[in-house]
Amino acid sequence: MAPPNIKVPGPDDSRPRATLATPTATQWATTTLKVGGMTCGACTSAVESGFKGVEGVGSVSVSLVMERAVVMHNPEAISADQIAEIIEDRGFDAEVLSTDLPSPMFPADQNLFDAEEDSGMLTTTIAIEGMTCGACTSAVEGGFKDVPGVKSFSISLLSERAVIEHDPDLLTADQIAEIIEDRGFGAEIVDSGSAQQEKPRASTNPSSSVATTTVAIEGMTCGACTSAVEGGFKEVDGVLRFNISLLAERAVITHDTTKLPAEKIAEIIEDRGFGAEILSTAFETSTHGGASSTAQFKVYGNPDATQALALEAKLSSIPGINSAKLSLATSRLTVTHQPNIIGLRGIVEAVEAEGLNALVSDNDDNNAQLESLAKTREINEWRRAFKMSLSFAIPVFFISMIIPMCFPAIDFGSWELLPGIFLGDLVCLALTIPVQFGIGKRFYISGWKSIKHGSPTMDVLVILGTSCAFFFSIMAMLVSFLFPPHTRPATIFDTSTMLITFVTLGRFLENRAKGQTSKALSRLMSLAPSMATIYADPIAAEKAAEGWENAATSGEPKTPNRDGHAAEEKVIPTELLQVGDVVILRPGDKIPADGVLVRGETYVDESMVTGEAMPVQKKKGSFFIGGTVNGHGRVDFRVTRAGRDTQLSQIVKLVQDAQTTRAPIQRLADTLAGYFVPTILFLGFMTFIVWMVLSHVLANPPKVFTEEASGGKIMVCVKLCISVIVFACPCALGLATPTAVMVGTGIGAENGILVKGGAALETTTRITQIVLDKTGTITYGKMSVAKMNLLPAWQDSEWRRRLWWHIVGLAEMGSEHPVGRAVLGAAKTELGLDEEATLEGSVGEFKAAVGKGINALVEPAVTNNRTRYRVLLGNVRFLRENNVNVPAEAVEASEQLNVKANSSAKNTSAGTTNIFVAIDGSYTGHLCLSDTIKEGAAAAISVLHRMKIKTAIVTGDQRSTAVAVAAAVGISPDNVFAGVSPDQKQAIVQQLQDQGECVGMVGDGINDSPALATADVGIAMASGTDVAMEAADVVLMRPTDLMDIPAALHLARSIFNRIKLNLAWACLYNAIGLPFAMGVFLPFGFHLHPMAAGAAMACSSVSVVVSSLLLKFWTRPSYMVDPSAQTKRRGFGIVNRVKYVVRRLRGRRTQDQGYVPLANMADRDE
Repeated sequence: MAPPNIKVPGPDDSRPRATLATPTATQWATTTLKVGGMTCGACTSAVESGFKGVEGVGSVSVSLVMERAVVMHNPEAISADQIAEIIEDRGFDAEVLSTDLPSPMFPADQNLFDAEEDSGMLTTTIAIEGMTCGACTSAVEGGFKDVPGVKSFSISLLSERAVIEHDPDLLTADQIAEIIEDRGFGAEIVDSGSAQQEKPRASTNPSSSVATTTVAIEGMTCGACTSAVEGGFKEVDGVLRFNISLLAERAVITHDTTKLPAEKIAEIIEDRGFGAEILSTAFETSTHGGASSTAQFKVYGNPDATQALALEAKLSSIPGINSAKLSLATSRLTVTHQPNIIGLRGIVEAVEAEGLNALVSDNDDNNAQLESLAKTREINEWRRAFKMSLSFAIPVFFISMIIPMCFPAIDFGSWELLPGIFLGDLVCLALTIPVQFGIGKRFYISGWKSIKHGSPTMDVLVILGTSCAFFFSIMAMLVSFLFPPHTRPATIFDTSTMLITFVTLGRFLENRAKGQTSKALSRLMSLAPSMATIYADPIAAEKAAEGWENAATSGEPKTPNRDGHAAEEKVIPTELLQVGDVVILRPGDKIPADGVLVRGETYVDESMVTGEAMPVQKKKGSFFIGGTVNGHGRVDFRVTRAGRDTQLSQIVKLVQDAQTTRAPIQRLADTLAGYFVPTILFLGFMTFIVWMVLSHVLANPPKVFTEEASGGKIMVCVKLCISVIVFACPCALGLATPTAVMVGTGIGAENGILVKGGAALETTTRITQIVLDKTGTITYGKMSVAKMNLLPAWQDSEWRRRLWWHIVGLAEMGSEHPVGRAVLGAAKTELGLDEEATLEGSVGEFKAAVGKGINALVEPAVTNNRTRYRVLLGNVRFLRENNVNVPAEAVEASEQLNVKANSSAKNTSAGTTNIFVAIDGSYTGHLCLSDTIKEGAAAAISVLHRMKIKTAIVTGDQRSTAVAVAAAVGISPDNVFAGVSPDQKQAIVQQLQDQGECVGMVGDGINDSPALATADVGIAMASGTDVAMEAADVVLMRPTDLMDIPAALHLARSIFNRIKLNLAWACLYNAIGLPFAMGVFLPFGFHLHPMAAGAAMACSSVSVVVSSLLLKFWTRPSYMVDPSAQTKRRGFGIVNRVKYVVRRLRGRRTQDQGYVPLANMADRDE
């Protein structure tokens, strides 16, 4: 590959900023509703459109699969109950799950805010029931067009949830649910809270005004969009830092809230023509010295208004609690607190002290979501409806069709009771009424409400088809009764009953299939145990354990019990675990939170979280991941992250976000689904008119019009019209994308590959260039000092040599960089200290120049006469920039060390990194550090090249080291960019994009985050920093296995290919079937009976969901698998499996003939 023409920018590049006026602030409520009855995209659209023009509604988000609607609204203008009423008015069931009212975020300022606008926006999540396709989501979304107070709206068909950011003064959560129900869908409020959940109360402390706000941006499609958004913040006063990701559809802004509140950020983005939803706002400091968090509790005990006020006052007086608000309507307690001061358990204990009981709401919501994902209620309802309709449809079918045709001798239906009235017709009418108006009642309610709001759903098609058959049959009976010759009328009651039977069967099968699509997410959500065992007093337990260990070491009789450490054990709900708790794990226990092992040794099964097949050994100091399974050891670990902060919770959130984010191709499908129903109605009407005309005009019309059994020309035309209306179904079109995304992302999570949404998936399939960071990505990032070279002045005595190491080690004490950790470890070794020991002394004025080195003032405590030293550690350029004269011979000596290292261990060594040291402005020596290339890195690069993807390395390390690593893994030296800063990494990515490449950036550190955010697809290793994973679009949970990079690309391609196949099938299904239903082939004797059309309609959506479920069989292709694991993983798809069987058979045959053995054939399997 020709070397790219890339210019690395200098360190002085900067962007100007100016000022912009500060906005007003409004207070929003977020109401989450569960919506029942949604079946397709038209249903979700119907729910959304129910909120159109409703005062007080800010935004509405409806999810079909999650059956949730989230409404942001003004609680003073519209309540949560009113939102539910609106949804019910649309023909759906709605249940308010929660409504969160945030406390005021900013002090009033008459120059900036009106008195009525001193509160914040709310984000309401609503579960929506009844959506089946894109037309449903369009119907729901349409309900919130032009609704006052709606700021942003997003909806997911598969997760059946809608997220709405709204002004609670104009639109309450209850009103949002009512709007969705008014569109014909069930709506249930899942969650309703401040759009800035993470923001603490306002403070007069200036340090508390700096916050980092994360904003979800809707509508960005290319780099020009991100530039437009970024351009809106140029010269805006209060912006300290701005990052934006096109594929993650997020912007992260660090800003001064006194100059730029979070609400204004969203307004600026919306003014640029994009939708904006504030996800979180976290302050760097707060009134209580730490970041705040908002928790919700379900309070039991029926508190009255007096008790509620007393509880709020009591909680607000507790240190660490910023605010507390109890809603008597929902019994929900919302508490904003400082987790580092008081945890959830402390809050629950404080509530119980007031004579009430409280449970963390997250647990209830998770249980409700698990039930929703499994589609338990919907499956039972549609199974019951199908059985009931089938019990009526079978007799009607036999009386109308089977008995007259096969057993005419016992055709009691032909008995005439009155002139023109026959027994069979009356029996069929009696059996059809319960089906048409009992089981079909839900279709009438939902369909009528969707028609009323101008957004017809699939239920309208069902209503029209069955009603035409039912009322036409009644009309035929009346005509036969009133007018001679009173012959038996041609009724089609069987069409009505069988159509509803097929529709209910289709809904039953569809919901069962939908439940399977979310099984991966359900398994992830179920990994954490419900209870955990902790020490009631971890400090006492620690002392008891130390006493036991000391007694065991000295040979004295042990006094504490090893099982209990002479300390009391306590079993608590997992959600009440707090940082610092010591948890007891027994063999086979699930690990309830993230933490560090403090006692014992064991093996842990991490396969469900990271995809790692083999158990991982854990010893003192090892990190535990919540949700994994302990092996045979009995161990204790200290909790470091609990609740929403655990790695498992973050994975679940990433998967949920991925499954509720619509890809651009899905938005197109949903838009088309919105026009689908009106188009079909028009085609059905035209079919009836055209054939009515042709059947009377043509001298020789098709044979079916003249057959006696057909019932006459009008009957044939009615059947053709019904067939058209019933056959076409928008559900398949709307389910094509979200089902594939849900199954694919779930399977990816089980394999340690997390993708942040459909847009990221779609772009990942177009990657042409992968850019990899070196340290921590290609290499392990665990460096060690291979050689040192000190000036004679520091080697003339052992004391001077130890002082040098003490000074250097102190300077690196606070460093988290792999180089810094390696230098500190070497210093401890040279000084004879263990890993956990601390160097005596102090460090001040520490400054780190990213990608260059560090500058610190240290004071080692080695003698009573303590001396301060100015220390510089870094590359040659860094020292020379700080006016340190580094001898040329020292640089040459370091290069010689590199040559020797690279030539001696080319296949395993990552080359060497030279660190030069200056003390008090004078060069004193340098260290040679080496790293190791990850096992399988070369194979991963080779697979990327096989997939026609170009590769490059960017690193802040010196070029000789980077070239050595590139040569070892198979990357051309022309594609190595060494000695670059984080800003320059970002510029390299940008310039590759300018050359037409679709760039995927792979990194793990803070210094990689600008490039990760800039790349078309950012890929972060899970061992890296939270900043890197936040900036990335794809997160790999197994950082040591670089083969996950091509595996992620292959998975994305498989998912996107399945989406295209689903969409093609949905379109082809309708394109082929509609002409048959419209009677185009009647002259050749072919047409589609209404009952067959109903069965075909049921099959269309089920077939698409089943097609997506085939993604569950995805595995890595054999060329991505280590040869020793060939028997574990095979290629994806039926075709590959058939090929494998054929190869095995051919292997046996050739072996019988004395040629190639079967084992060798397996080696060729790809």
